[in-house]
Amino acid sequence: MGDAHNRLALIGAGPMGLAAAKLLVEQGIEFQGFELNTDVGGLWDIDGPRSTMYETAHLISSKTMTEFADFPMRDEVAEYPSHRELKRYFQDFAQHFDLNRHYRFGAEVLSCSPLGGPADGWRVTWRDDAGVHVEDFSGLLIANGTLSTPNMPSFKGNFDGELIHSSQYRHATQFDGKRVLIIGAGNSGCDIAVDAIHHGTSCDLSMRRGYYFVPKYVFGKPADTMGGAIKLPMALKRIVDGAILKWFVGDPQKYGFPKPDYKLYESHPIVNSLVLYHAGHGDIKIRPDIDRFAGKTVHFKDGTTADYDMILAATGYKLNYPFIDNAHLNWQGDAPHLYLNCMHPERDDLFVLGMVEASGLGWQGRHEQAEMVVRYIKGLRAGTAEARALQKTKAQGFDRATGGMDYIDLPRMAYYVDKATYRKAVTRWIGKLQGRRA
Repeated sequence: MGDAHNRLALIGAGPMGLAAAKLLVEQGIEFQGFELNTDVGGLWDIDGPRSTMYETAHLISSKTMTEFADFPMRDEVAEYPSHRELKRYFQDFAQHFDLNRHYRFGAEVLSCSPLGGPADGWRVTWRDDAGVHVEDFSGLLIANGTLSTPNMPSFKGNFDGELIHSSQYRHATQFDGKRVLIIGAGNSGCDIAVDAIHHGTSCDLSMRRGYYFVPKYVFGKPADTMGGAIKLPMALKRIVDGAILKWFVGDPQKYGFPKPDYKLYESHPIVNSLVLYHAGHGDIKIRPDIDRFAGKTVHFKDGTTADYDMILAATGYKLNYPFIDNAHLNWQGDAPHLYLNCMHPERDDLFVLGMVEASGLGWQGRHEQAEMVVRYIKGLRAGTAEARALQKTKAQGFDRATGGMDYIDLPRMAYYVDKATYRKAVTRWIGKLQGRRA
């Protein structure tokens, strides 16, 4: 396998891991990939051991705004592909770039511990069918995903019916004949609520706060493909996009949805107009936040009550890197504090890939993140002035690339960035590391 002292360990074969693997191959950097599943695709393989996918799941962004630039999805793939199409896309991607041979599949990384100083490498312990193995690597690239560890809130009282997190949801038949309450109106919560409407005897949706709803289509085109040619200042963009939403979505408050207590784009919008359609038809009832459970009765904070057979908490996920001590990742609050969401301020042998969210970033934006990291590693090894400049910049202290946006204070927003600000910074570094003048 070559000199282990120059070989990197790459954890994960989802979209981010595959992007990194492709770039490492292109730049001639040796690495060993580890993937718990028996195939590539990460989250998008519903049969994977830690997949949190459900049968009716589709992309909430259009394929052209999400795909890798150098590997477009096939023409026959729908504008909003299903998880099965996406699993096939990543299998095709891995095959096209000959990535599978760089991975150990069915390999669970158990622990990663530093061998010494901030550039001395890592000892990786991993397990497969043959037993437990230990190997040393010059660096560690973590791309194990952000949506596998459920964020399950605690509730006062006890519920006597079925209480599950959305990660345990697979088929709409789980709702058959049941009075259902969905907690949380994020994109998954609204998707799943639409399933429950068709299968349960009733469906209510409990919301702590209001959201902005975006239709999947505007003027017959995927909404995220509109307006990309004209770059507007955020204040003006809010006015224009807010007007478009009023035309196409109307006023969700008339269906009982709470009014958002923040500005458009300060949280991830909900790309789902079906839930509004069903609310307008009386198929779903909007409820406030929960106060407590008592048997099968749920008491809401406005004093109302209702009985349910099943509660599904669509309350999101929390970042989790179980194989490495949090102290090594520079955690601050709900997420590691890393330069451009991926680079440790002090260590040059540790990178976290894919811990980035932004409306419209797509896999190409994440591919750019991986390219910056891989070119940095190559530049450090070659001793280039550009790599040293980046090394100095990330050590000097930094803020998240929010572009001045005041994102709401939630764990899932802790690694949210402004797409334009983020991509500009990342592509600028890529240009410098390539030797281009920025």
